[in-house]
Amino acid sequence: MSTVPDDLRYSKEHEWVRADGDVATIGITHFAQEQLGDVVFVELPEKGATVRQYSSLGVVESVKAASDIYAPISGEVLERNVKVIESPELVNTDPYRDGWMVKVRLADKGELAKLLSPADYRSHIGETAGAGAD
Repeated sequence: MSTVPDDLRYSKEHEWVRADGDVATIGITHFAQEQLGDVVFVELPEKGATVRQYSSLGVVESVKAASDIYAPISGEVLERNVKVIESPELVNTDPYRDGWMVKVRLADKGELAKLLSPADYRSHIGETAGAGAD
């Protein structure tokens, strides 16, 4: 079973984006949380903050290391996931649903085209072809 959902776009830095109209939900991938280990702290920008594509938008700390979260797209932060700040382990247990980081109003939908497709991301992390075939 693939750990790379087919309905998302991905950055080479292991963030994912789910676009719905002009709102994008951003999180880190299953692969990223696996590399980090147990997440113990998440720092996210405040509502109203502006993020730029490929710039740091927050920090995830695990028992192993602290890592920047990079914005896969540019825009204004509409919401941050307070649940993930209060319960950082959600990043490990459900990175694509409850473990999302922020919701951003897209500044430029064209930036989505610069991100990796699910197939390209699978290649990037070395997941074997056919792993997602059901």
